[in-house]
Amino acid sequence: MLADLFSSESVTSGHPDKLCDAISDAIVDACLSVDANARVAVETCVKGKEDSSLIVLAGEVSLLGDIPDYQAIARKTAAAIGYTSHAIGMDAMSQELCDVQVHITTQAANIAQGVNKDGLQQGAGDQGIMFGYACTETESYPELKGRYFPLAAALSQRLTRRLSAVREQGILPWARPDGKSQVTVEYDDEGHIKRVHTVIIAIQHDKHLKDQFDGDEAKELEFVKQQVTEHVVKYSIPAQLLDEDYKLVVNGTGRFADPGGPYSDAGLTGRKIIVDTYGGMGRHGGGAFSGKDPSKVDRSAAYASRWAAKHVVAAGLADICEIQLAYVIGVAEPVSLRVETFGTSSLSDKQIAQKVSTVFDFRPGAITSDLNLLRPIYSPCAAGGHFGRVPGGNGEFPWEVIDSTKIAALQS
Repeated sequence: MLADLFSSESVTSGHPDKLCDAISDAIVDACLSVDANARVAVETCVKGKEDSSLIVLAGEVSLLGDIPDYQAIARKTAAAIGYTSHAIGMDAMSQELCDVQVHITTQAANIAQGVNKDGLQQGAGDQGIMFGYACTETESYPELKGRYFPLAAALSQRLTRRLSAVREQGILPWARPDGKSQVTVEYDDEGHIKRVHTVIIAIQHDKHLKDQFDGDEAKELEFVKQQVTEHVVKYSIPAQLLDEDYKLVVNGTGRFADPGGPYSDAGLTGRKIIVDTYGGMGRHGGGAFSGKDPSKVDRSAAYASRWAAKHVVAAGLADICEIQLAYVIGVAEPVSLRVETFGTSSLSDKQIAQKVSTVFDFRPGAITSDLNLLRPIYSPCAAGGHFGRVPGGNGEFPWEVIDSTKIAALQS
């Protein structure tokens, strides 16, 4: 009999797609630092080859004030992630080895006329559908409590954030920026979490690591697996979820040595949207987040719907809540609001939807005001997931903050 399994994946900040997300979000933050009402929609593409690498920036920016140095932002962001040597995948600070092309114009007038309205009359930056999701899966584990998030997604995110941390902190000095994780969770017959079934890790490493083992790649892999087990897996996953039968796969091809990153694979902004959201457990709308200012409801309304869904679950109204919003370009009010609790609430979905529509204002102007989104807070979102995170001391992830007054209003 097959076990009831669900899997989610995540990628590190050095994955080529996440590198692109980071550059795009760094540009958003730079523009918002100049003008809180800046309109930004910037895509990044990266690719490396034997003798050079390339960063392409394309999109639209409109703001009042000095235009940021997009090329410098791209180089500094990539270097901060760890791409400072062509031998590992990219030397972002080298003018000779890394070319940065900028193709950024201003926002189209027909879009601007529907969006550039004052306050609560601000129209949506585009049509589209957005989903927010929350559940109680993480709430049985002290390390994860308060996140109201799917367990497989929460654990895969923790693993990739840890993969970056052990490299940055020198705990695993041979580690490189590129990496991935995947976690499979097993459920019992009643749908309760039983254990972690499988953990998959891909970690880029120094190509000379095998020299420590006289060129023996099998011993090299054994060493990498032991170090990942000790410093990444056991650190990130609650002990009660790891029994002696769980399966761990590290670098499934046998080796993931330099060069990696953009050399191994082209990167593009917005290509990891399931990694960014709920790991496949909750649905995703049509648009990516990174590279967009908050007037784009692809971003702001996805944050608002997550905020609302998290409150519904935190208020005890349901064990699972998914909220869908839909917009038309240039119009403030959502076209539709739908709540689905998957049979986990004593209230009907329509009753909860009525409460949500009363307590939360989903007009773009209200969202940006309630969550204080017109700030340079987006770079930390670029890797490790946009949701299920601990709110940062600098105001990052405000859509993860529980508002006790809204909890009380939902419960009344």
